[in-house]
Amino acid sequence: MNGIPQITAPELRQRIESGEELVLIDVREADEVALGMISGAAHIPMGDIPYRTSDIPEDAEVIFICRSGSRSQRVCEYLYTQGYSGVANLSGGMIGWNELLEN
Repeated sequence: MNGIPQITAPELRQRIESGEELVLIDVREADEVALGMISGAAHIPMGDIPYRTSDIPEDAEVIFICRSGSRSQRVCEYLYTQGYSGVANLSGGMIGWNELLEN
């Protein structure tokens, strides 16, 4: 997807369970995150990203999360154009994450 690294829900779960220190940012709206977030994720709504780049580390891998993976993909693409090289997208988003947890 446009050269942005993708991470699947099973890959993310394995990395979390192995104790890896990850930077996770959920870009969904407040009413969406109220229904649940991945533990340890920060919340920065997609529309706030251009104004909150100082809250996003430039020197680390940052995994972005949304409902299905579309908005977080667009956020990754935007940040990549702003010089962020460590961005990654949770493909399938929270839909994929919740499906994983159900199994």
